[in-house]
This record gives sequence, structure tokens and C-alpha cells, in this order.
Amino acid sequence: MTEDPNEEAKGELPRQARPWLDAITDAQKYFQLWQEKSDRIDKLYADLKTLSEESTDREYQMFWANLEILKPSIYARPPAPVVVPRFRTMKDLPRKASELLERTLVLTFEEADINAVMLQIRDDLATNGRGAAWVRLEEVDGRLRNLIEHVDRADFLHEPARKWQEVGWVAKRAWLTRSEGIKRFGDRFIEVELKSRRDLLGDSGHGGYAGEKKAEVWEIWSRRSGVVVWVAPGLEDVLDIREPFLKLETFFPCPRPAYATTERRRLIPVPDFVYYKDQLEEINELTARISALSEGLRMKGFYPAGAGDLAEAVETAVRQNDRNAILVPVSNFAALGGTALRDSIIWLPVAEIAATIKELVFLRRQLIEDVYQITGLSDIMRGATDPAETAAAQELKSQYGSVRIRDRQAELVRIARDITRISAEIIAENYTPDLFAEIAQMDLPREDAVAGEIRVLRLQALQLAETAEPDGPSPEGLADARQKTETRLSSLAATVTLEKAVALLREQRLRPFILEIETDSTIHADENAEKQRRTEFLGALSMAIQQLTPMVAQQPSSASFAIEVLKFAIAPFRAGRSFEGSIDEFAETVRREAEQRLANPGPSPDQMKLQLEEKKLQFDAKKHEAEVAVKQDEVNKLHEREIRKARLEGDALAMAQGEPPAYSMTEIVELLSRQNEQALRSMELIARVLAAPKKVTTPEGRIYLTEPTMVN
Repeated sequence: MTEDPNEEAKGELPRQARPWLDAITDAQKYFQLWQEKSDRIDKLYADLKTLSEESTDREYQMFWANLEILKPSIYARPPAPVVVPRFRTMKDLPRKASELLERTLVLTFEEADINAVMLQIRDDLATNGRGAAWVRLEEVDGRLRNLIEHVDRADFLHEPARKWQEVGWVAKRAWLTRSEGIKRFGDRFIEVELKSRRDLLGDSGHGGYAGEKKAEVWEIWSRRSGVVVWVAPGLEDVLDIREPFLKLETFFPCPRPAYATTERRRLIPVPDFVYYKDQLEEINELTARISALSEGLRMKGFYPAGAGDLAEAVETAVRQNDRNAILVPVSNFAALGGTALRDSIIWLPVAEIAATIKELVFLRRQLIEDVYQITGLSDIMRGATDPAETAAAQELKSQYGSVRIRDRQAELVRIARDITRISAEIIAENYTPDLFAEIAQMDLPREDAVAGEIRVLRLQALQLAETAEPDGPSPEGLADARQKTETRLSSLAATVTLEKAVALLREQRLRPFILEIETDSTIHADENAEKQRRTEFLGALSMAIQQLTPMVAQQPSSASFAIEVLKFAIAPFRAGRSFEGSIDEFAETVRREAEQRLANPGPSPDQMKLQLEEKKLQFDAKKHEAEVAVKQDEVNKLHEREIRKARLEGDALAMAQGEPPAYSMTEIVELLSRQNEQALRSMELIARVLAAPKKVTTPEGRIYLTEPTMVN
């Protein structure tokens, strides 16, 4: 009976490695059958040595083809972390802390190359039925980094159990060089046995590559005993044992592996390949027979010739493998029954061979269809369809074809979410505020800056309280200054600082109840279906907003109810977790505006009517003033023209009486040239003025019109 290491570790931390190594050995035996099957499946999927041999029998590479269809169907894009307040609170602290953690996780996923990790987990899940990951915290280049890595199936073990909740310990194997081991564990690592690369790979093939020797080290996390142990086979004492250096809710630094099918009541994976390996073997056998029979589909005949034996001729015909037609001479041609000229060449029968090949191809096609029925890969998923099918039939096939792989998709989404949550815990517990600020690049104030401003404001408040001088500010101004200071102090006290956000993230008791950590889907969405869903979503959203906005505007207290109704209306469309926060902000904005309108109501309808009438009267008065100004300007311009014309007429009359004009000849010509266009009208006006002029004669003999006659 194997000694339980957990029982031994309840007192002082033991230094003996034997109990832990025995537990590792028992777990390896427990999963040995699955490991052996997985090794054969890996070689069947892609083994360059076997596939490159020319002497191998023909095979139908259906297993590889099925996996290449299945893998992109269950995972197509890397996960993106999503951190939001659990109950969609409008408080600034949970929202800022969520954004801070989400930004840090985004950069962490990029540095860890989460897509490469998820691809390896996907391949293990699709091929062997289990994929595992491990999350670590290491110091790289003087900075803490959260690392995410894929764990090979042979390097990951856990305690045999019926379900994951019963697993008491998990273990991960690492391969270290001598220098790496001494740097990590000290001089005791010198006693650890090093193994060649062939032993590490578990295969002596691949050109006999040995490589650098490395040591096998197991890192064991025991949840029952609450310790982390490092052991190496062949070493009596543990390399290291300590309390967990990562404080995680699930204790283990790894998520539950992604499982395909497991044995009933045991966490032993069952690869999908074993469910249709019999059909694959029959398909390969039929493929080999079809290939062998196809070699006999050659034109081989006999024709009359000289001496020779008939049996020898037939044997010669059978042996020849020329791709062209084969003719063999036969001396005793009459024995074959050929007498007439048209029967001078007799061909070996091939119709029977062709018919046999046709039946074999039909049987193989039926076996291939059986494989598709077992695996659940519909023709729509493979890109093959019947042109006569309707769109509804194809959509039905697409929907039910994805039912069989939906569990695989959900497993990859689940393990991506668990990786996100473990990484979030590690980051929240171990990253410093400076490291958060460096990674997240958020404009959050620091606690010391806010505290300094608060001290200054409090000093100003004390000074204002002591101010009572006659020449100081008025009581009203003093009260207003005090009110502004108190408002600013309240605002600063509620300011979300970087230290407050980090403190909230580190609060293990509150973090699970305040923050919700998820990841978006890793499945590639259908573009046409996505467009249709978005169109339906926008229609439902616009309709809900049109109906709810007037209600909130009239009754601001109904904003909370409107938010829940709006979320209920768009819930089936999965618009995104971050979008819900925008909905909360929108509803809060509408509610505040409605409250402001109620607090500061506008004029009544009668007052608005009076204001409109008053504005109309003002507009009419301004319009009348503008019209009067325009008419007055026209009268002034006409008055000026008439004065110029009258003066010109007076000069003309003076010249007729022999008196000198008021203007020189040059000025008269210039005036006449400017008014050349109105010459006729000028002459008419001159005649009218001469009829009854009012003039004054100066001593020099010049005549001036004091009041020109206005002619209508």
C-alpha cells in the first residue's frame, strides 16, 4: 500500500521524497493505458518516418482530415479578458478597478502568447481527449510577469479521482539542466540523475538525436496538506518544500483540464479515435485492396507467333507491369481458340477486376459515411453539400452538425475563463501599484498627490474660518468660499486613486463578490448570422429606448426599472459585457437630466405664449425700423441727386443769361458724363425747375437754389 504524503505532511514539513514519488508512480500507472493509446494516435496523426516510407500500404488519411476540420471548429480566435463589476454598480471604485485589472490582463495575455497556448490545448483535446495549462509568476528582467504555458500530457499528473473536486494534488514535470537545477535548488541538485534527450522524448527514433542531458523534476501542489513540493526520481529527500507562494481560490495554479470524453466515474480521457478506429482500419484495408487491384487494370493480350509454350506466354503476360498495353506472342494460338483474323489478338479479361474495384469503392464510401455519423461531422461542416438542397435544409444540418462539437467548444471557453481568473488572482495579489500603472497606462491619481491637495484645502478652510476682519470678504463671499472648499474636499475624498483600486483588487474576501472575471467566446462566429443578430439587436434597442426614454424623462425614479427592462430586451443578443456598462451610464445620464428639468422647471404654457407674442412684437418693431431706414436712405439718395441736377440746371440758366456758372466747364462736363444715362430725364427736370425756381443771387452774380422743387 502506498504511503499517503498528505498525512505525513500534516505535522512538520517532511523532507522524505519517497511518499511523493510513490504517488507520482501510482498516477503514472493509472494513466498508462491512455498514454500508450495517445502515443499510437499521435503517430497515426502525423509520423513523418512512417508517412515518408514508399513501401507502406496505401492508406486513406481520414483521421488527419477529420481533425483538421474539427480543430478550427472548436477554437478559432484567442480569448480576450473581460472584467466588469458583478452587480453593474455605478460606483467609480469598482469600475476603475475593473478597468485597471482588465487592461493588465490584456497585456499579460499578449506577453504570454495566449493564442499559442490555446492552440496546443485544442490540439490535445481534439487528438487525445485532454488538454492542460499551467499559470506561473516569475521575475523576468527585473519585473514580475504572469506566465501561461501549455503542459504536455506526459508532464501533467493529478491524483486519481472520480471528479475534479475530489483531486487532492496536481503535479507538473519540468526538465532542467544541471546549471538550472543548482541555481534553483542549490548543491543538492548535483545528486539528481540526468537523462538523455531520447529518454525525455520517449522515442529512440528521429535520427538518434540525444541533445543535452536534463533532470526530471516534479512540482507537486497538495491541496489537503497545503504545501508545494519539488522532488526528483532517485533522490531520497525533497528538493524543496514550502507553503504555497500563490494565494489562489482554487489552490491549484492550473485550471481543470479540458476534457473530451472520460470514463464513467474516473477522470481517464477516452480519445475520440477509439470510437471509430475499426471503421478506419476497414477503410485503410479497402484502400489497399483497391490499390492492388488497380494494378491489374492493364491491357494484356496474346497474338500468334512462332515456337513457344502457351503456359510460358501467360506467365510472361502476368509478370509484366508495363503501364502501356502488353502483347505476348503464342505459338500454339489455336489452343486459345483464335482462328479468324478478328480473333488474332486475345485480351485477358479486366471487366471482373473493374467491377470488383467499383464494389470496393462503394463499400469504402459507406464506411466513410459511417465515420461521419460517428464523429458528427456533417457535410455542411466539411463544405460538401447537395445543390438540390434548400437553404432551410442546409441551415438545419449546420445547426445539428454543431451539436456534437458544442461540448468541445464549451470546454475551451471554460478553460480560457479559468486561466483568466487564475491570472487575475495572481496579478491582483502580487503586482505593485507602480507595476499596475506601468502596464495599464490609466490616468489614475496617486494617493499622496490627493492627500497633499486635501491638506492644502483644509488649511485654507481653517484660514477662512478665522477670517473676521472688517476689510475682509463679505459674509456672503466668505460662505461661498467655504462651500466651494467643502465641495472640493468631498470630491477629493471620493476620488479613485491607484492605491485604492489596487487595495480593492487585493482584498481576497471582497474581490469575488465585487468583480466578475470572464472571457469572450473563442469560437469563430458566422459572419452572415452575426450581421443578422446585430441588425435585430439594433432594432430591439432602438424600440426599447424610444418607449422608455419618455417615461424616465417624466419620472426620473423609474430609471432603475427602465435599465432592467432594457437589459431584459437585449439579453438574448449577447451584445457584450462591456456594453451593459454603457447602458447603465446612458440610463444614469437620462435620469440626471430629468431630475434637473424637474428641479428647474421651465415657464408655463401661458408664460411661453406671452413670451412668444412679446418676441413677435419686438421682431415686427425691428422689421419696421429696418424698412423705415431703407426708405429714408432711398429718399436721401434721391434728394442728393436732385440737388446735383438743380445745381446743374442753375448753371445752365446762368450761362444762358451770360452769367458765370457756379461750376467750371470741366465740372459740368464731368457731371453730365456721369449722368449720361439719365440725360432725357435731366432735361425734363430742368424744364420743370425753370417753371418755378426759388433762387438767391449773390453779389458775384451766381444763382443758388435754396429749396429745390421736388417733382413727383
